[in-house]
Amino acid sequence: MILKTDKIADLLRKQDTKDPLVISPCPDLDELEKSGSTSVDLRLGTWFVTPWQTRMTHLQLAEQDMQEKLMQTYYVSFGNEYYLHPGCFALGVTIEWLRLPKDLAGYVIGKSSWGRRGLIIATAAGVHPGFKGCLTLELSNVGEIPIAISPGIKICQLCLHKVDRMNSDEIDKSEFIGQRKPTLGKIKVDAISEKLSTAYSLKNE
Repeated sequence: MILKTDKIADLLRKQDTKDPLVISPCPDLDELEKSGSTSVDLRLGTWFVTPWQTRMTHLQLAEQDMQEKLMQTYYVSFGNEYYLHPGCFALGVTIEWLRLPKDLAGYVIGKSSWGRRGLIIATAAGVHPGFKGCLTLELSNVGEIPIAISPGIKICQLCLHKVDRMNSDEIDKSEFIGQRKPTLGKIKVDAISEKLSTAYSLKNE
């Protein structure tokens, strides 16, 4: 069941519980409650990460230190703009720091007002129970002219829904917990992928 904003506002008011929902800075709860929507707007933060295009011939997905080697980080202060050029991609981050309780999960979608201007906002869409931190956003300009985006603008929407109550061993423990800057993350080659690669190599020897 997706929560309406009156229920989200009610949960945000109940900070005296042992397992609260937290969005910090907190939105205007009276305004949120009256909106009649099913999502909370989140704002763009001040950090951006982009690839060093001249330093790579391709992306090696399983390379563990790719962010340090191949990505550059920018800080854009409030009142200034970051220009995302056509065909370009950047990681951004939300201003808001989130904490989801064990019985809530969420997903993030872009705002249509930005999409109609060519700015596509995506995340690894699921926000799992127990998540704590700022959300990394994938920003792509699919239009034909540069787009100026400013830290502090409303950039995406967070939808929340109920899940079966989980115990403390089942909440999110991913590498993204506690992050406050855009994070590239790691892609792990699992045992099945390794076996498939080995089998193919042996077949072609």
